[in-house]
Amino acid sequence: MINFESKILVEPELEFGDKHHHPDPRLGLIEAGPLQAPLGDVIKIGVVGSAKTVEDTGKFLAAAAAGFAGKSAKHPNLHPDFPGLGNANPFSCRFEICEDASFALSQSRIERIRKEPDHKKAVEMAVDDIITQLETLDESSHSPDVAIVALPLSLIERVWSARVDAKSSTEREDSSGSDAPNFRGMLKARAMGLSFPVQIVWEDVIDDKAKISQKVKESKARDIQDQAGRSWNLLTTLYYKGTGRIPWRRRPREGEFTACYVGISFYREAGGQQLFTSAAQMFDERGRGFILKGKRAQTESRGRHPYMTFNDAYDLISKSLSQYKNHHKNFPARVIVLKTSRFREEEAEGVLKALEEAGTELSDLVWVQESASIKILRDGNYPVLRGTFVDLGGRGLLYTNGSIPYYGTYPGLYDPRPLLLCPHESCDSTISQLAEEVFSLTKINWNSTQMNQRLPIPIRAARKVGEVLKYIGEGQFVSSDYRRYI
Repeated sequence: MINFESKILVEPELEFGDKHHHPDPRLGLIEAGPLQAPLGDVIKIGVVGSAKTVEDTGKFLAAAAAGFAGKSAKHPNLHPDFPGLGNANPFSCRFEICEDASFALSQSRIERIRKEPDHKKAVEMAVDDIITQLETLDESSHSPDVAIVALPLSLIERVWSARVDAKSSTEREDSSGSDAPNFRGMLKARAMGLSFPVQIVWEDVIDDKAKISQKVKESKARDIQDQAGRSWNLLTTLYYKGTGRIPWRRRPREGEFTACYVGISFYREAGGQQLFTSAAQMFDERGRGFILKGKRAQTESRGRHPYMTFNDAYDLISKSLSQYKNHHKNFPARVIVLKTSRFREEEAEGVLKALEEAGTELSDLVWVQESASIKILRDGNYPVLRGTFVDLGGRGLLYTNGSIPYYGTYPGLYDPRPLLLCPHESCDSTISQLAEEVFSLTKINWNSTQMNQRLPIPIRAARKVGEVLKYIGEGQFVSSDYRRYI
């Protein structure tokens, strides 16, 4: 009989303004404000959509400024009030739609897109029309800090349903999983040259009466978002995109070494012919992200299991370290590389060679596997606790989703799936230390303020990057700013 050591990891703490710390992003913002205070007191917002969604966006932001009550007295920590934007509000600033900074697509244009029978052409038409409006906004005297693309129901159902699975995935749930045109990725790629980031908002976010067809929804979780929750998530994202400043970070540990996190993912170029590498490098423990585009990846049998050659892995990590040094004037003491496919020896050797040349003392290479054959069961009606960790003798099973005592419930709809952490033999950290770090990295997501994110930020970011980079044309400008990709 084999005995495996297990434990429940403590919910990681986050740091906010004045070095205040709290595990809950929302309560931390209420108590201390953002980690990095805004430079001004107003974030200027532009809006592009239909006449209705443009108007609804203004109404929603005005209502959010006054505040919303949480939907459930039974679980107040899961559904807290949104306090509004009065004095000492969670973001230390206001959000205003600039005068003359709203542009509506004509109903005739929306109808033409909706009636276009060809999926690819419909997506391209929608992107063209929206980009034209965004460029007009950018060239005006009212250029905003961030623009909302408020998608009406008719466009959502036409362009999002074009994301049919072509069963060409090389990684589970990766951006390479469909040869169909991806509206979000295409729009973000085309918006790369604008002077401001873009936030896509579905009509059901700003209008309670709008109902999205179930087949189009990316997640059934959309059904349970109340007005307060939507305000928390949308305004947190607008804060980050509009200011370039982060609302919170992982709380640093005493004596922690300077560190650089690199997430590696793979994506197919548009058309599905070649496989490329994408990497989202999270500069440091402060969460500043820098985007790097890798070279063509290799694949094992039948085009699956992508990997990098020795030279490409060496080149990618060398560039990551170079960018880190440009900002910090020194190399990091430690580098953590997270990847969703196994490390082949030549790949690992390329990474380690680059680290050795930079004089990096400590390194950890970890394959984060999203499907594991092992599952943990818990007595009672609720799933296992978030933070449940089992040492499997060198590998680690980690539940980043699960029941959360702080919420008093399990905030999901299906049984949580654990991550399987598989460290490379060269790792300097123990599996327990790596599990704690991966767990804390799940809380760096400025698109959501809820504590049940499944993937660590380096991997989640790398995938978002790949979804956009696949639509970047030869010679087109590639921004290194992470705000342009989420």
